[in-house]
Amino acid sequence: METRRDERINRLIQALKRSDKIHLKEASALLGVSEMTIRRDLSSEPGPVVLLGGYVVLEPRSVTANHYLLSDQKTRRIEEKRHAARLAAALVRPHQTVFFDCGTTTPYIIEALDDELQFTGICYSLNTFLALQDKPGCRVILSGGEFHASNAIFKPINFQECLNNFCPDIAFFSAAGIHIRHGATCFNLDELPVKHWALEMAQQRVLVVDDSKFGKVRSACMGPLSAFDLIISNEEPDAAFVEFAASENIHLEW
Repeated sequence: METRRDERINRLIQALKRSDKIHLKEASALLGVSEMTIRRDLSSEPGPVVLLGGYVVLEPRSVTANHYLLSDQKTRRIEEKRHAARLAAALVRPHQTVFFDCGTTTPYIIEALDDELQFTGICYSLNTFLALQDKPGCRVILSGGEFHASNAIFKPINFQECLNNFCPDIAFFSAAGIHIRHGATCFNLDELPVKHWALEMAQQRVLVVDDSKFGKVRSACMGPLSAFDLIISNEEPDAAFVEFAASENIHLEW
């Protein structure tokens, strides 16, 4: 028999299908109970939902430094990410096949797409998949493989099974760092095989980042900036970067 606690946790699970975390105050309003009640629900016994840093989250066994970063970044620079995402979404045309990278900016691109738009979306991360499956006009293709909870991606075991069958019209990439010398970088080496596949196979390659990523260098190298046709952000980069982009024939939008 389902208890009231079970009912509340199930409602939280359903809400977390649309977002990788919910602030405790928001969860309290959603369920119509006190924050203390939610704290008791989540601490009384192990389960699929936990409280982390004042937020209700899924994946209780994956509280690693990188996972916390993924969760933490979703609440940062939201308007800047949405601004860049809207510009990116305007590039998509009906019936195209579109690759969506992992990260916290990419779901905002999907959010900005018209619900009536008919397209095929290819993805390899859980949060991107959940955003795509809410689009009624989208045929969703999730690349299977080994699940890495730290960044919520599925790392393909055999590319021949899925990804090598596609040549996306557009590939949208996210990055944790953009640097003139070191190119586009991210935190996790596990992401690189799919990112490199998309860079090779996509007809148009678009890097979508907020302005805080410029000048940063992270540990995993996606590739030189010349590998991208277009870089979209929320504001104009500095003069040195604009000059570099022009010399490499990289189009900029903001």
